[in-house]
Amino acid sequence: MEARFAAYRHHVLGTLRADGAPRLTGIEADFRFGELWLGMMANSRKALDLRRDPRFALHANPGPDTDMAGGDVRVAGRAVEVTDPAVLARYTGETKPPEPFHLFRTELTEVVRTYVEDPHIVLETWRPGVPLRTIRRGNGAEPPTVTVAPTVTVAPAATVAPA
Repeated sequence: MEARFAAYRHHVLGTLRADGAPRLTGIEADFRFGELWLGMMANSRKALDLRRDPRFALHANPGPDTDMAGGDVRVAGRAVEVTDPAVLARYTGETKPPEPFHLFRTELTEVVRTYVEDPHIVLETWRPGVPLRTIRRGNGAEPPTVTVAPTVTVAPAATVAPA
């Protein structure tokens, strides 16, 4: 997912207006410190939207043509505004954004990647706490096939015997 967003600088952010209607705006997504961050101009409409309702969707730039190398990727979740001076200082120390600005840390609730694996269109969906789900759809009347990644179980440390 991170590589797909890194392929292009500008992406499309979906927020919710006060009346509940969707708002789409351009944004630069930033993967840093193991998380996805959204920075934006002070008092921009998207920042005010996220302050009021933190739900968002972010669609990776599909690129200049129709091949969509790496697939079509979108994420959704909640954006949490960062106000902690230490976190802001760490972020601005590395990125040097134009100030003043709003910074939001994301909590992802869904990641979807769509790509073509001829003769199928493939959708991979991930949600926290749920195994990766892959759906393959063909162009005919046949029903889609769904596979779920096996759940990985890790034994508690206390039950693992020393080597």
